[in-house]
Amino acid sequence: MKLGSRPDTFYSAESVRTVSSEVSSDLIIEVKGCKYLLHKFPLLSKCLRLQRICCESPETSQHQIIQLPDFPGGIEAFELCAKFCYGITITLSAYNIVAAQCAAEYLQMTEDVEKGNLIYKLEVFFNSCILQGWRDSIVTLQSTKAFPLWSEDLGITSRCIESIASKVLTHPSKVSLSHSHSRRVRDDISCNGAESQQHKSTTKGWWAEDMAELGIDLYWRAMIAIKSGGKIPTNLIGQALQIYASRWLPNISRQVKANQGPTSDSDSDSTGEVSSKHRLLLESIVSLIPSDKGDVSCSFLLKLLKAANILNASSSSKMELARRVALQLEEARVSDLLIPSLSYSSDTLYDVDIVLTILEEFMLQGQSPPTSPPRSRLGFERRRRSRSAENIDFEFQESRRSSSASHSSKLKVAKIMDGYLQEIARDINLPLSKFIAIAEKIPDFSRLDHDDLYRAIDIYLKAHPDLNKSERKKLCRILDCKKLSVEACMHAAQNEKLPLRVVVQVLFFEQARAATVGGKVAELPSNIKALLAAHNIDPSRPPRTLSTTTSIRGDDQWSVSGLKSPKSRTSTLRMKLAEDDLDEYDMNPDGLGRSSKFKAFCALPTGPKKMFSKLLSINRSGSEKN
Repeated sequence: MKLGSRPDTFYSAESVRTVSSEVSSDLIIEVKGCKYLLHKFPLLSKCLRLQRICCESPETSQHQIIQLPDFPGGIEAFELCAKFCYGITITLSAYNIVAAQCAAEYLQMTEDVEKGNLIYKLEVFFNSCILQGWRDSIVTLQSTKAFPLWSEDLGITSRCIESIASKVLTHPSKVSLSHSHSRRVRDDISCNGAESQQHKSTTKGWWAEDMAELGIDLYWRAMIAIKSGGKIPTNLIGQALQIYASRWLPNISRQVKANQGPTSDSDSDSTGEVSSKHRLLLESIVSLIPSDKGDVSCSFLLKLLKAANILNASSSSKMELARRVALQLEEARVSDLLIPSLSYSSDTLYDVDIVLTILEEFMLQGQSPPTSPPRSRLGFERRRRSRSAENIDFEFQESRRSSSASHSSKLKVAKIMDGYLQEIARDINLPLSKFIAIAEKIPDFSRLDHDDLYRAIDIYLKAHPDLNKSERKKLCRILDCKKLSVEACMHAAQNEKLPLRVVVQVLFFEQARAATVGGKVAELPSNIKALLAAHNIDPSRPPRTLSTTTSIRGDDQWSVSGLKSPKSRTSTLRMKLAEDDLDEYDMNPDGLGRSSKFKAFCALPTGPKKMFSKLLSINRSGSEKN
């Protein structure tokens, strides 16, 4: 909007601004170090504040001097008001209207002083133009940051937020946008107002990118107003939060690492100030996350959790993020769970405690596996049932379906956590207790096979060669040898880092599986049958196949091509026997005692070489067929 008709007659000489006029100036106004040589009549006729100041201060010379050190908006805003008093043309827009309103209020340019004064004209322009445009409302709200108190007192901030929220809740075809954005959105809308299918999703969240320009305090207030409207889908709120976070929280980990070097006091103060701003921003974003599951991705939540760890956010924010991640943990990736540990009390590379908390929350939210519905005793299934019986059956099926979904999510989470264990096992500072704690949180039925868990244990043993015998036994108690594939058994039977108990178990299970080649069960020695029965092993079951869904690093893959000879395998077992005390041999903690187990082990066939040779030949013949 343009006001006034006279040409601009202000000119500068050093730090002095003067109005070109035939009448000599009689008023000097100092604003922010700049002097204005002006005239009393045009200014005092419209500015009540200047009238009062001039009345209170006596004239001591030809020029009366007025100082305005706390003038809002600085010299630009004052000069705009002064030009309006002289009738000089001024241009108002969303970029300067807040400063102009604050300056006019400061000078008290009200209707009581003169009709059609500046405050009235600014108010009309603000209501009829600024608040009607989307981009103008955003720009104006952003400019209130320079005058927070004035903007709050004048109601500029609240009215801009209300305008933005109302436009978000309105169809974009009915919103007056800026020229560039208006063309982009309206091209996607047909003549009858319906959205084209190609740009439907883009049009629905058209407001998120523009709102991401706001500071976090104004953004938070605007999002609260939008959410309170109750018309915007919560998934769009989640998308908007993700856009805002990517705009204002980029590469936090790199910034922290760059700032960890030696810095001066001033640098540390500035770094602390930046971290404090980012911490406030992060906690505000967390408070805005919708409560429904799936409104934001699990990957985004874990990125926020990483940022919260780096920025040392409040424990309440971390726990809220952990709870939200637990709701959709089956969607997580192993790389997202590798949250860096910055705690001074722990030397581990990753924050294992927060992942353990997430896993505990997930298990608390889970349901029991689905069970079969009870069958009718009298066999009246064919008889027509009442409506209430049909409704009960429908509710049962629905509950069973939700329970099945929970069971499937536990299977996925078990796979993810075994992959996570493989990554953290490489950390030489990772305590054994934390590794076991995470592994034991997974229910037994969730692990269809223990191949991935065995990989994690093998990696941990390689990274921690100083583990003693009892620690290695404690670690391997979480492993179920019955759930190892043929390839895993071959590797474990030759793994010299495993305790004797595990190696012997693997050899028996491998022999039992080898006896079932071709679906025919060979006659096993009575002592082996007894040991297998003590472990609840049915040798008639077909062998499990090796899971190939998990990606493994090259140095952690199992090599089956270079199997040791029977003599070498037997020597490995003998070395284990010499290494471990047979009195401590504990093959089945729930079954036979030590003496009976020792006798059972000693009751092996007198020709162990023949048995292992037969075992190896069967395995080789099976691998050649494959």
